[in-house]
Amino acid sequence: MDLLATWEKILLGVLALVIILWFFPGVKTLMKESSDAPRDWPAVLFPLLGVVAFVVLLISIV
Repeated sequence: MDLLATWEKILLGVLALVIILWFFPGVKTLMKESSDAPRDWPAVLFPLLGVVAFVVLLISIV
């Protein structure tokens, strides 16, 4: 049983393509600006390690 008709699939594909083309200039600019930004890995790693430790703690309690 086909949930979507062929014309609906084509319409969804066209809509996805339009959305990608619409956001592309902004994403391109953001990628260029982020390459110039300073790297701050501890700001990412410490919360991530905290979440992993909390999940391990919850698993060990059960």
